Amino acid sequence: MVRIRSATLAAILGCALALLAALPAAAQLRLGPEKDKLFAFPGILETKDGGDFIVVDYDKMRDIHQRDEIPERKVKWQYVSTGVNWAQAHYDYTGGNGRKLRYVGVGAVNKPAKMIVVFLHGQNGTRFLGADDWSFGGNFNRIKNMVVNAGGVYLSPDFTDFNDNGAADVKALMLAYAKKSPGAPVFLACGSFGGNVCWKLMDDPQVSSILSGMLLLGSLDDPVFFGNPAMKPGGRRIPLYFGHGSDDKVFDWKAQAAFYDTIRKQAPGYPTQFVLFNTGSHGTPIRMTDWRQVINWMLQVDGY
Repeated sequence: MVRIRSATLAAILGCALALLAALPAAAQLRLGPEKDKLFAFPGILETKDGGDFIVVDYDKMRDIHQRDEIPERKVKWQYVSTGVNWAQAHYDYTGGNGRKLRYVGVGAVNKPAKMIVVFLHGQNGTRFLGADDWSFGGNFNRIKNMVVNAGGVYLSPDFTDFNDNGAADVKALMLAYAKKSPGAPVFLACGSFGGNVCWKLMDDPQVSSILSGMLLLGSLDDPVFFGNPAMKPGGRRIPLYFGHGSDDKVFDWKAQAAFYDTIRKQAPGYPTQFVLFNTGSHGTPIRMTDWRQVINWMLQVDGY
């Protein structure tokens, strides 16, 4: 038996701790578990592209009517943890051209954050949508809890429109938070037509320089992206996630899947995932997307 002197052991442990301390904080950053079993995919019907494209077994009766107390309005209590709302409030912010707007902020909004997650609603939505604990199967409550537990902030803003003015508004909010939290990864999630704002932000050099990933949830594509520096050799490849329902009547999933395929062909190895919810409707990706899997994947492939 090899005996190690206590002094030697202490020295070894000290070196190990020093090495861990030397690692960038972001390198260890991940979203922790939060009701993972309840939010796990019910089954996988098909996998391709090395696991980057999957088809999920979605069933409206099981995944809405058995999950919700009031279908599409109030999920059953076990899917939510409302204590996070002690860290939630409505705040004012200054958007583009000095416009006065409001947003929901969850977490320590006045302190440096370890990560920043921003959700943009679609048409007819407001800042309240992305902070609703009970709709969409409790999925917004889950992401709020995970982000706050990881030392981050979650933001759901109002914005002027779905074009340049709205993009200017959200840009102002994102840059303000990025300034308070230098180096923190920033994730932008876009519901439905909110994706139009998100693509404009992706094409903005100031915003894209701080982005660590973008999620398109039942949203649309943007061919302008093929000219983005992220698609060019040597460019910084910002991870992309596409979630779509196969029965979406607003945006055809096949057009979005073709866009995903073109990205992979034009920029082999580009970090992108596509999850198709079989028989899912327009709002299904917001209900069913596994935020933890997606953001942790983005943190990994973006070097955190």
